[in-house]
Amino acid sequence: MKTYRANTRNDLPRIADSLGLSSDEVKDMLAVSAVFPFKVNDYVLDNLIDRGNLPNDPMYQLTFPQRDMLSDEDFTHMRGLVSAGVSDAELKLAAREIQARLNPHPAGQQELNKPMLDGEELPGMQHKYNETVLFFPAQGQTCHAYCTYCFRWAQFIGDSELKFSNKEADQLRRYVEENPQIDSVLITGGDPMIMKTKFLRQYIEPLMNIPHLNSIRVGTKAIAYWPYRFTEGEDADDLLRLIGEVRKAGKNFAVMAHSSHPVEFSTEVSQLAVKRLIDAGAVVRCQAPLIKRVNDHPDIWAALWRKQVALGAVPYYMFVERDTGPKNYFEVPLARAYDIFSRAYNQVSGLGRTVRGPSMSCTPGKVCVDGVTEVHGEKVFVMKFIQGRNPYWANKVFFAKYNPKATWLDDLEPALGEDRFFFEQGMNEFVENYQHEHEDAHEVKESF
Repeated sequence: MKTYRANTRNDLPRIADSLGLSSDEVKDMLAVSAVFPFKVNDYVLDNLIDRGNLPNDPMYQLTFPQRDMLSDEDFTHMRGLVSAGVSDAELKLAAREIQARLNPHPAGQQELNKPMLDGEELPGMQHKYNETVLFFPAQGQTCHAYCTYCFRWAQFIGDSELKFSNKEADQLRRYVEENPQIDSVLITGGDPMIMKTKFLRQYIEPLMNIPHLNSIRVGTKAIAYWPYRFTEGEDADDLLRLIGEVRKAGKNFAVMAHSSHPVEFSTEVSQLAVKRLIDAGAVVRCQAPLIKRVNDHPDIWAALWRKQVALGAVPYYMFVERDTGPKNYFEVPLARAYDIFSRAYNQVSGLGRTVRGPSMSCTPGKVCVDGVTEVHGEKVFVMKFIQGRNPYWANKVFFAKYNPKATWLDDLEPALGEDRFFFEQGMNEFVENYQHEHEDAHEVKESF
């Protein structure tokens, strides 16, 4: 039985020494990791990182804090505090000031996605799209290791006001039952697969007999970061039995695997993990953002998709790095993202072309860069909604002025003489209605 061991910020000097890093590099990491959460386990260190290729190794960039993740000003300040040996409390206070400026919850997650039950907002849940509700189980709000570019980094910094978390399985069941438009529940985090199966079962079992619910999804990075979760011990076997029970109940069970680089599938145990999940009845769908220094080359994505297909998994999404946290270090311009996606897409068979992207999970919905072309003499991005807050936006195409520096929807302007995008009025109306409904909920709550 493999033993899991997490290494955190306090372990950086020891780990850095084993990696052959200098004392200055250690202090740089300590400065950055005071702002962004750091955790890496021994499996990642021993199996996925190429120690002969530091600091350029993709898995090293994926898991270890890098100096340029902070602005020059913020880095200089934090580095000075680390060198001065200030107290943890003083360091935390300085970090909080920086974190507050880094858009900790992008795309309206806290402001626009909260569902209501019995006139009250439900904590630890998000309902952005009609068909899908997200649930953040309290026991699953950490990960086996942290990705440096994680858009949910705010979940892990110890600020309860920024954290999505819920331990009330009955709230989830009742909400789904009372909203028949919900077709799918996504259990997410953090990483729900860090939980014991008995806790995961508490949330899933009540959903299995809801007639209109067709799919239960679990988001995880465990196949890459701790594949033993699916291969060793009674708890792994219990998870596979749970998957079988969901399938027997007539529901789809989808493992939404965060899969950033082909090396994550290079070990026998990661391949066995995928096989065991599929044999148990799960569909493994793979997704990840396009990240500078990690996977910003078409050959990497083509190899990744081919490997996923070979293992029986389904390439699902290439995302654009969200506008949060250290995005300046990791983001790729939309024009380059589309080029990388297209050149990778051209290298794979139809079985690999289930993937969609490059997609932005932005406030109005999932918006994809679907092409670059010329219309009436104007160079434009062809944009398409994959999913929208308004379900009628899905599959709608619109044009934006070509901007080679744009990295997010907010950087784009309407093309062809239009003064606004087609969805903007509807989005404004949604915000007004949402705020009105939730103001009423807050008034009711405050009256008690």
